[in-house]
Amino acid sequence: MARSGGHGSERSALELWAPWRSAYIRRAVSGGQRCIFCVGKLSAAERRSRLVLHQDADALVMLNRYPYNNGHLMVAPRRHLATPELLTEAERALLAELVSSSIERLRKALSPAGFNVGANIGRIAGAGFAEHLHWHVVPRWDGDTNFMPVLSGTRVISQHLTESFRTLAPLFKGIRTAIS
Repeated sequence: MARSGGHGSERSALELWAPWRSAYIRRAVSGGQRCIFCVGKLSAAERRSRLVLHQDADALVMLNRYPYNNGHLMVAPRRHLATPELLTEAERALLAELVSSSIERLRKALSPAGFNVGANIGRIAGAGFAEHLHWHVVPRWDGDTNFMPVLSGTRVISQHLTESFRTLAPLFKGIRTAIS
């Protein structure tokens, strides 16, 4: 929920409250999690359990296990790099294509009204896995922010992750990626 802060007639930035993320961030900061993007070749069952929609030698696309909205994807290079300037030109092009392809597939499957696309570079910027660069692709709909997080710390996600995976997985089979 966003609200305006400030005093009197002063204008200030909006604040975004997402208290459910604190447990996730604490676990990542404490080193209680391995890098979710550093995975080898996965079987179909492992891809389902890890919510990986696409993987090849150079990149992967997966559903976020702690989504801000239905269809919240993460697009990451396979190389374990922390910032975009460390990517090769070919990797940058590939990842831009995967973000674009992800938006195209999410439009087809979920018909969102818009998207938030971005990367949190560094722990201070909110990255749960700061050492492995990744982009978030978050579908948005009119009215998708509601009172539940404010009143009870509860998010309302209208589709279960396994259902999201079943809906999206067939659409990601057609992605062709390779760094030449």
